[in-house]
Amino acid sequence: MVCTFGLAPSVLIVEPTGVFANDLPVATIFEFAPLVNIPPFVLCDSFANPEVIALTAAALGVPTPAPCIPIVIAPWEPPSNVLIDGMPVLTEGCFTECLWGGV
Repeated sequence: MVCTFGLAPSVLIVEPTGVFANDLPVATIFEFAPLVNIPPFVLCDSFANPEVIALTAAALGVPTPAPCIPIVIAPWEPPSNVLIDGMPVLTEGCFTECLWGGV
């Protein structure tokens, strides 16, 4: 995964549901919990992030990234027509938004 404001890619963490594809557990769109399913993207450079604002102010206005703590509050979009136990499968091209504006 990548975030538009993250410094580096991250890897989705999926709890196995018993359904696998290419020996990997299949995720649903409801696996969006910060730090549980979506680990940090190292550093964040969004000016909507209060930590970035504080570090930038401390650096006298020089844009300064802060440690990434994703704050995701909604499932992945768009939902798939393929279901696992009644829940749409997460597919390539899905996205979710972080409270700091990243996608």
